Amino acid sequence: MDEGPRTRVVIGNRSGPPAVAPGMRAVRYHEYGGPDVLRIEDAPEPHAPAGAIRIRVQAASINPIDWKVRGGGARDAMPMTFPVIPGRDAVGVVDEVGDGVEGVALGDVVFGLGGIQDVDAELAVLTAWATPAPSWTTAEAAGAGLAVATALRALAVLGPVEGRTVLVEGAAGAVGHATAAFAVDRGARVIGTARASEHDFLRELGVVPVEYGDGVAERVAAAAPEGVDLAVDTAGAGTLETLVRLTGAADRVVTVTDFAGAEPLGVLTAYAENDSALLRAGTDLGTRGGYTPRVGRELPLEQAAEAHRLAEAGGTGGKIILTVS
Repeated sequence: MDEGPRTRVVIGNRSGPPAVAPGMRAVRYHEYGGPDVLRIEDAPEPHAPAGAIRIRVQAASINPIDWKVRGGGARDAMPMTFPVIPGRDAVGVVDEVGDGVEGVALGDVVFGLGGIQDVDAELAVLTAWATPAPSWTTAEAAGAGLAVATALRALAVLGPVEGRTVLVEGAAGAVGHATAAFAVDRGARVIGTARASEHDFLRELGVVPVEYGDGVAERVAAAAPEGVDLAVDTAGAGTLETLVRLTGAADRVVTVTDFAGAEPLGVLTAYAENDSALLRAGTDLGTRGGYTPRVGRELPLEQAAEAHRLAEAGGTGGKIILTVS
């Protein structure tokens, strides 16, 4: 890496939390609840520990984990210490580089992943990052990190997909879209479930669209008379039993959201990992024109509560993005 002017910050260690000092605006909440618990407040400034970087955030995306954690629905699996800064992925300009980090310098624009919650602020620490595809807008790059990392882990659990028929449940959502795009790129025949209004979008990806809801098994069977080899559930709509019947075995189905439903059926599960290699794969596919994150709305950081309402309601045709001025 170029040894030009830059800062190496050594605070704490790889396993400990970042040390902090005063200095930034952030979205925070002090108790579980609806979107109205979100506030814009002054918050301590995080610093990059070893192996991590800090960015001046340009934009961050709203993900289901954000409103599930905020609402208290995940408190047993992911207990939080208040106050909480929500947010999982973001894009911004590198302004601090932790000890041991190579290949990135001050001033670089990167997208990536922070902790379970902690990036909806002027400054954020990332432990996985990559350079955005040249064609992506700032908002698109903000929405790429968690979707790409989750999609690639799901496909890795299933194994090779070339020449196989893969069903993606919820293919027009952020993770479903990324999953479908990677599967198509790897030579799979992809069938994707989505509402009818999203079918043209799926066709443009090279996906065979099927309307979800009652009767979906029959519609999938008609679209794939030779059968379905593998299935990825990104919707969490309670269809795991149907996906097992369509593929013929529980270990041919992976879910990234319905973990409670997966266990009794023996369905596989996958979680996003903070792995920069996964994000670089997203950049590569985006650079080759195979993947562009979808943006539904852009709102300023000050409208975080409204952004959560919109994301929780769904039907926005893409991710809700918070922009940071």
